[in-house]
Amino acid sequence: MEEAFPSAGCKAAGAAMRTCRGMEETMKIGVLALQGAFREHREVLETLGVQTVEIRLAEDLRGCDGLVLPGGETTTQRKLAQAYGLWNTLASLAQQGIPILATCAGLILLARRIDGQTGLSLAILDVDVRRNAYGRQVFSFETNLSVPCLSEPSHGTKLFRAIFIRAPRIVRVGKGVSVLASLLANRRESVARLMEGPTR
Repeated sequence: MEEAFPSAGCKAAGAAMRTCRGMEETMKIGVLALQGAFREHREVLETLGVQTVEIRLAEDLRGCDGLVLPGGETTTQRKLAQAYGLWNTLASLAQQGIPILATCAGLILLARRIDGQTGLSLAILDVDVRRNAYGRQVFSFETNLSVPCLSEPSHGTKLFRAIFIRAPRIVRVGKGVSVLASLLANRRESVARLMEGPTR
């Protein structure tokens, strides 16, 4: 299962990842720690009782039950992952079905195509993305998103606060990808959260 949360929502997403296998005490999640918001992701997971490890080298991935690819600068993360021998290992683990939570730059690294180009990503998630689609830093914004699959049925649909900071836009979604939430902006609907693969 790959999950992509290109805006924020890490706390709710972390809870979903934690419970997807019913292994709260023993689950170990690797957080790619080459650049970007890896500390914030790790802190949220640890407040949820999830054991985490920062991933900088291929050997750091041993024993991980899932991965987090954080937001940051896509090109820098890709080049560092390639330089440290992580790139092919990440691709291999994803193809084997390890759960992956990806936010912002992490989503871009998973996408099939970036700005219409191939060869710049792991090409694991069947989506195409456009970088910085909502504009420069000054155009960053926050909004509430409805994510029914993460809400308690007895409490109705809960709204999750999403933060779009130079966020990517998902411009194509493959047939095997489920849209979990979308955003209506400038009279156009944009996917904001999605998932590919079977739930456990």
